[in-house]
Amino acid sequence: MARLLIRTEGLQNRTLELRLGVNRVGRTPDNDFQIPHTTVSSHHCEFVVTNDGVYLRDCDSTNGSFLNGVPVKETWLAVGQEVRLGKVELLVETTEVNIAIPKYERPPETPPPPAVLADGTAGCARHPELPAIFRCPHCGQLMCQNCIHVMKRQGGAPLFLCNLCSHKCERITTAKPVKKRGFLGFLQETVKLKFGPPRGGAGK
Repeated sequence: MARLLIRTEGLQNRTLELRLGVNRVGRTPDNDFQIPHTTVSSHHCEFVVTNDGVYLRDCDSTNGSFLNGVPVKETWLAVGQEVRLGKVELLVETTEVNIAIPKYERPPETPPPPAVLADGTAGCARHPELPAIFRCPHCGQLMCQNCIHVMKRQGGAPLFLCNLCSHKCERITTAKPVKKRGFLGFLQETVKLKFGPPRGGAGK
C-alpha cells in the first residue's frame, strides 16, 4: 500500500501507511495520522488513495503543503518526491495501491436536514437559499455547487466528492413542481371569448 516516510528530526523514520480512501493528517488526535509538530495545522491535509494513485489535498493549513519545495493545494504524488507539511518533511516511498485491502471508512455523520425553497424544490443543506444539485449516496447529504469538492483525475473526468464524508457524489436534477391553476385561470386559458361587430353587418 502507499507509504510516506517522515524525515524531520524528532519524528524521523516514522511511516504513514496510507489506506485506500481518504487519510486525514494533522496535529490533533482526531486525524487518521497525527503529527505532533507546531508547524502542522490541526487538520492539515488529506492523502486520498485511489486506483489512479495518491492525491494530496491541502485543508487550508496555516503553514501550507509543499511538493518538492513548491506550495500546492492539490496534486498527484509520485515515488521519490518530497512532501513538506509546514516544516515536516516526508518522502514518498511508494504509491502502490492494493485493491484487495478493504476500504477504511469513518462512521457516516448525520447530515443537516434538507432545506426546502419557496418553489418547493430541495435546497442545499449548508446554503438553504441555493438549490441542491448533488447528492451523496453514502451519507445522504444534498449539496449545491459551492459545497461539492472537485478532484481532478489524470486523463479522465473529474470526481465530485462529498465535503462531509469524501465519497463520490451523483448529480441530481431538481424538477420544479407544477403550480395548480384556479378555476378562473383554467377558463381563461381554455375558453377565449372575442367580442366585436358581427360578420357581414346588416345593410341599410
